Amino acid sequence: MSNKPEVCILPVAGLSTRNLPATKVLHKGFLTLNNLPIIQYAVNACKEIGVKEIVFIYSDQSCKHLFERYFAPYPWLEKHLEQKGKIDLLKAVKDIIPEGMKFSFAEQKEPLGNGHAILMAKEIVGKRDFIVMWPDDIYINFHGDGILKQLVEVYEKNGGIVENIIEFPKDEMVRYGALVGAVRDGRTVQAKGLVEKPKLEEVPSNYASMGPYILPNVIMDILPEVKNGSNGEINLTDALNLAAQRGVPLTGVLCRGLRFDCGTNDELARANLKLSLMLNPELRAYAKELLDTILV
Repeated sequence: MSNKPEVCILPVAGLSTRNLPATKVLHKGFLTLNNLPIIQYAVNACKEIGVKEIVFIYSDQSCKHLFERYFAPYPWLEKHLEQKGKIDLLKAVKDIIPEGMKFSFAEQKEPLGNGHAILMAKEIVGKRDFIVMWPDDIYINFHGDGILKQLVEVYEKNGGIVENIIEFPKDEMVRYGALVGAVRDGRTVQAKGLVEKPKLEEVPSNYASMGPYILPNVIMDILPEVKNGSNGEINLTDALNLAAQRGVPLTGVLCRGLRFDCGTNDELARANLKLSLMLNPELRAYAKELLDTILV
């Protein structure tokens, strides 16, 4: 039985060009989904399973400072809100930082791949197993455990590599990493490896590697071996595939919940519309009234 991982890596390096112009001065992690910064969903997911440390992988000092300021106490603001009797807002501000959680930072000086970004956290992670999340890919389960808790349940039984997967039609699999040798049992899928963005005629399964991931520490040792990966960079998918070939168990989990892709402005707009309408009956009524007006 494996131990529950207590450190999570959140790669936030990059220029966020798909979310310009807002991201000219603001990291995309602070764009909002239903009035909550995107990055907060990842932190809240970590809070649910008791993660003790989050490591942000940044690419420039201005980006680092944004995260440092956001995840730091703000006594003056809290006092102001308390004095004004704005208790709901005071709670929202205090809830930004989960109790007992530590925030660390590691720099990725060159854009050499997502696996390279993760490798920058090696010294901080030490010998611990760890979690990796892509902050702009948000999963919400309205009727049960969050995505990390679902993955942890499988990880504690199987160990090895445990990741969230999604089943797609074959023609869409060319956009994703695909599980190789996949054998399904209920909501889990055992696999022999991964292939990144296969050609249509070579798609090995309909199961896409999406993340988040719970990873054994050995991945940190394997990542430097894949510097000549499938796209000339250090890719996480290539490291996971190599680990699986060496006998590390690879388990995909068809997690319960809805995915909200916030990677581009259009996707973020759709995600906001979908989630806001799901959570707000008054907004649904307004949207219906507005559509009736527009369609007249």
